[in-house]
Amino acid sequence: MSGRTKQWLADRPALVALAALLAPALVSVAGFGVAALLPDVQVAARSLPHISLVPLGLPGADQAALPTPPPADVVPAGRTEIRVPIMEYHYIRVNPVARDRLGFNLSVTPADFAAQMDWLDASGFHPIDLNDLRAYYQTNLPLPSRPVVLTFDDGYADFYTAAFPVLQAHGFKAVAYIVPGFLGRPSYMNVDQVQLIDQSGIEVGAHTVHHVDLVKASPAGRKLEIEGSRSALEQMVGHAVLDFCYPSGMYDAAVIAATQQAGFQSATTEIPGTRHAWASRMTWSRVRVNGGEKLAQFAGSLDQPEPTTTASLPPPA
Repeated sequence: MSGRTKQWLADRPALVALAALLAPALVSVAGFGVAALLPDVQVAARSLPHISLVPLGLPGADQAALPTPPPADVVPAGRTEIRVPIMEYHYIRVNPVARDRLGFNLSVTPADFAAQMDWLDASGFHPIDLNDLRAYYQTNLPLPSRPVVLTFDDGYADFYTAAFPVLQAHGFKAVAYIVPGFLGRPSYMNVDQVQLIDQSGIEVGAHTVHHVDLVKASPAGRKLEIEGSRSALEQMVGHAVLDFCYPSGMYDAAVIAATQQAGFQSATTEIPGTRHAWASRMTWSRVRVNGGEKLAQFAGSLDQPEPTTTASLPPPA
């Protein structure tokens, strides 16, 4: 393209924008060389911000999956700190009350949740649970490439009806933080459902007995809420429950001490972040997934994947 032609196009951004939008159709119908104009689309974008200049049918029109890493790639054991996003969900539902802004922010629609899980699968992410993350530090077991932890707070019934089937379809692990004092109430899971998800590979974690603010609780009340939640859940599922979540992310030094004394080996907060070390296991950060979040926002919140190495494969039999 000559300099004179480029200047002529630069003076006519609306024409360039229109050509960019119609280029795929024109090429397919008439073989017209409109694609040559695409380098000048940025000029038009500055003049026409209200028009989407992502050409139809070209990459970028939707959130593309990341390239899948080689299957033998792992996060090798021995690192002091690693990037593992611990995603924080609450409801998987369509918010029933339009004026309830908090409820909206806590509610990821089933359609959005399914799209997020599809994207994780297509992008080569490997959902693990907190047993796996602890084993990385405690027993030097490597993690799969692009590890991510999916956590669901409070034990809502829609976890069982809307999230659990999608997780099963993808073969994904997850962590359900259960409030045992709420089980069987309207909108919450019941004991049978908690037992079933546990038997199906979902890790059950504790979230106090009644979802109280542990910072404001008395020492006796704090002890009852923390130790009682572990005891109730262990009787329910028949094995140790070792991971805890502070209700509403509220904790202080006394709460951390009480959680450790109760025998929990990790605890999660609502502090944003994706980097985790064993030394900070009682205050691991998470990434909140908000209602109405676009898929591109969800993908961006995962941070850069932890670097991997290629594992040594056993020789063929």
